[in-house]
Amino acid sequence: MGLRPGRTCRYIDRPAFCRFSKKKPRQSYVKSMPHNSLNITSMGVVNGYYTHRVDLVAAEPVQIRDNALEAARMTANKPLEAKIPGNYHLFVKVMPHHVIRQVKVVLGAGADRIQKGMKHAWGRPSDRAARVKPGSVIYTARVRAENLPLVKNSFRLAANKLPGKYNICVVEEVVGTKPEE
Repeated sequence: MGLRPGRTCRYIDRPAFCRFSKKKPRQSYVKSMPHNSLNITSMGVVNGYYTHRVDLVAAEPVQIRDNALEAARMTANKPLEAKIPGNYHLFVKVMPHHVIRQVKVVLGAGADRIQKGMKHAWGRPSDRAARVKPGSVIYTARVRAENLPLVKNSFRLAANKLPGKYNICVVEEVVGTKPEE
């Protein structure tokens, strides 16, 4: 069985399900935590000289699965790494803590005799997601002024990989010391 479509878990309509403890596993609601697809959260040069900060901001409440965050991160990072290597810092601001549950459904002939139905169905942990409120920053990039159009375009492409609507905000913010030329 493959990955379920993103529309099945896009909207925030259920209570949060994220209590997981390594120290006290008996008190955990989530007995086994699903694997996280989002491993790299910071790309580029951290301690560089940057004049602007560009944010990808959520415009509506939505749940974003970890594989969608990873796909958007790769889409945003690829043109920056190709065109301006070493002149940017891109990082992910949200982390997928919410656990998505899935009820395994048997399909095919004779399935009605095997299954017990969907009454009081709970499901098993299958995936992770980040719950995002309107105004939450998803990705942040620090760049110089001459690279702003490239970052805006890469964030526009990354927003196409994510569910929901997003805005791109540019803030003038000087970080680091200017290199001597």
